[in-house]
Amino acid sequence: MEKRAFIAVGLSIAVFYIFSMIFGPEKKPLNLPDKPTAAAVADTAKTPAPPAEAPNSAVATDQSLPTAVPQKNITVETDLYSAVFSSRGGSLKSLTLKNYREENTPTSKPVTLGSDADPNLLSFSTRAAGVALADSVVYMSDTDAIALKGNESRQLTFNYVSGQGFTVRKIYTFSAGTYGIKLETQIFNNSAAPITGSVQHVMTYPAEPKVKDNRYDTAGAYLLSDDSIQSNKIKDVATSSKRYDKSVLWAGFADKYFLNAILADNGSIASVELKKNQAGFFEEVVSAPQFVINPGLSASVTHRLFVGPKDIDILKAQGNSLEKSLDLGWFTEIAKPMLYSLKFFYKYVGNYGVAIIIITIILKVFFFPLTHKSYKSMKGMQKIQPEMTKLREKYKDDRDTMNKEVMALYREHKVNPMGGCLPMLVQIPVFFALYKSLMFSIELRHAPFFLWVTDLADKDPYYVTPVIMGVTMFIQQKMTPSQMDPMQQKIMLALPVVFTFMFLSFPSGLVLYWLVNNVLTIGQQMYINKLVKD
Repeated sequence: MEKRAFIAVGLSIAVFYIFSMIFGPEKKPLNLPDKPTAAAVADTAKTPAPPAEAPNSAVATDQSLPTAVPQKNITVETDLYSAVFSSRGGSLKSLTLKNYREENTPTSKPVTLGSDADPNLLSFSTRAAGVALADSVVYMSDTDAIALKGNESRQLTFNYVSGQGFTVRKIYTFSAGTYGIKLETQIFNNSAAPITGSVQHVMTYPAEPKVKDNRYDTAGAYLLSDDSIQSNKIKDVATSSKRYDKSVLWAGFADKYFLNAILADNGSIASVELKKNQAGFFEEVVSAPQFVINPGLSASVTHRLFVGPKDIDILKAQGNSLEKSLDLGWFTEIAKPMLYSLKFFYKYVGNYGVAIIIITIILKVFFFPLTHKSYKSMKGMQKIQPEMTKLREKYKDDRDTMNKEVMALYREHKVNPMGGCLPMLVQIPVFFALYKSLMFSIELRHAPFFLWVTDLADKDPYYVTPVIMGVTMFIQQKMTPSQMDPMQQKIMLALPVVFTFMFLSFPSGLVLYWLVNNVLTIGQQMYINKLVKD
């Protein structure tokens, strides 16, 4: 989809403008170091170890086998989601978003995240490097269900007592009105010797999406390391794993509209390893800095989790530059204001289609001086075209002289051959920024415009707007000053047909922008033609 969009933009700008203009027209954790070090000691922790559980909570010596404790699910209800946690691994089994649906119908089921993970390795399962803690162990939970009311916060606690001298406690904290979840992991040393290791939380993701939907076009692993976004597909780790260990602020899996991520809290992510596991799933292992726990003491590490929509305001509220997970391309600094403007106008008009039209009009007015200069230069080039043809014919065997005479002709008529091109080039970053804003904005997902256009993130079901767009492109091209020969003009007239077929499958929000822009350009050209007399 994105490749076709770039082809469309390239053809449109390069052919219509450049070619035409030039040639033609709560309990704080220990202060763990930002980077893993063997000297990180937890002796100052005074948290007492929890009491030993009943005998049936003891795990078998072989940590790869399930414990005798029966697995169970724990449900968590908030105003934004309904989550199911599993006592196996103290993990997240699934999280259903209450405000988002899989399809654009009232009866469609809500979007559920995490349910497509490796069934043997659920999201946020916990391991411990250097300690015999497997992600398959079964924890004891302190409750079977949680339901948040009003603005309250609640905790879900998992406890696991090993048979090897340590105890693990995982505490999830949920708050109403946010998709963020706090996760504190505590390890208690009940043995007579120091324990050295590192807490690891694991996430998995399918190698290929089970459902064919354009939201999975960009699905993969994403993380922010050393202030740079890193993205990987399953094919990137098919033969060897990848490791990131420089200032990792968050890591997770995402598609175009939704994200599951682990966020660092006070440097609690030391490294992230991406790999393809034996079951064929995409696996992400997030490791905390190394700890050393002396007998009778404990260590804890805190992470923040996010499972929810890639709404720029929601992401930004989480901190850690999580909004960078919203891929807005090379021109992000321009795209962000575009997206905020889109949301701003929506607050007043209540329709994202109308908001797109308003933004298109504002951009057209803003760039009017440049466009006016461009078309004026094109008209000037068109007027001197007969004389240029004579010069080229007269000096066809003497290129140097021909170039000198052509430049003299430009000076005489005060025409700049690049005058029609450069003003339009300035607008390219703005176009790409708006393209990205519209293409990856979850706000447009299932957002209606009018009549049959009920989803601005999906194609026009009846292809009406792409056809109208093709017609306006044809009209616009006919009105554009041209210096091309008849054969070239015929070839150019075929482009609207090509673009129409390309735009048939484009999101209707993008088609709407291009259509409105074409209509405004036609009106603008009519106005300029009156100002610029032949």
